[in-house]
Amino acid sequence: MQSVSWLRRRKYGLMRLGLLTLATVLVTAARAEENVPNCEVPPYLLATESKLPKVAEAVKNGKPLDILVLGSRSSTIVSTSDNNAYPFRLQAALKEKLPSATVNLSVELQPKKTAEEMAGSFVKLLEAKKPNLVIWQTGTVDAMRSIDPDEFRAAVNNGVTELQDAGADVILMNLQYSPRTETMISVPPYIDNMRVVAQERDVPLFDRFAIMRQWNENGDFDLFNPTHGIELAKQVHDCLGKALSKLIIDAAQLGPVAQQN
Repeated sequence: MQSVSWLRRRKYGLMRLGLLTLATVLVTAARAEENVPNCEVPPYLLATESKLPKVAEAVKNGKPLDILVLGSRSSTIVSTSDNNAYPFRLQAALKEKLPSATVNLSVELQPKKTAEEMAGSFVKLLEAKKPNLVIWQTGTVDAMRSIDPDEFRAAVNNGVTELQDAGADVILMNLQYSPRTETMISVPPYIDNMRVVAQERDVPLFDRFAIMRQWNENGDFDLFNPTHGIELAKQVHDCLGKALSKLIIDAAQLGPVAQQN
């Protein structure tokens, strides 16, 4: 009888241990899931009627997709590897979504330059790089310097024209959102003028400002609190790269059928 009683107690103890272990695993998984950032972007913020024919041609014909990012300091993350910044998160996302395509990416940083100053180097850059796609990130320096919005629009328009004339598809990317700096500089005129140029030149606009503001307002990211530092920046850049990859694939009309060819 003692043997049977002991076996029952042992069986009960093992069952209890198993339940406790399962509960611990579920709690740990739940906590891990809570720490995963929500990268969702409302469809209307990524919707565009503009196409990327050069990108589509390269991918569908088995040619390398060469992307050039014309950026500034917000194209990088200070004190961390470039692989964590949005350009290379974009490259990783495109390689995952287009496994049969060769995706090359280079970044040309031009910090503290206005749109007009950046555009002055486009001819030489495109002669050297020969990209299929150029992602032009601009607007921040112009807003900080209070450049006349009409002059800014003209500079962006001329720059996009040069890029298109050189044979590249173009995506315009506007300012990053920061609830702290939003009260210090007048952002809307520059965002509005970039949208006007995108419509006039028929190029997609990646509305980084609106996307990041949406994440902040939804509580997905706390962009007001500076204490989150590098880890927050990595998460935001990763999400931006994924969102930008979706815009590119949609604008180039690279659906499931195209990806298999």
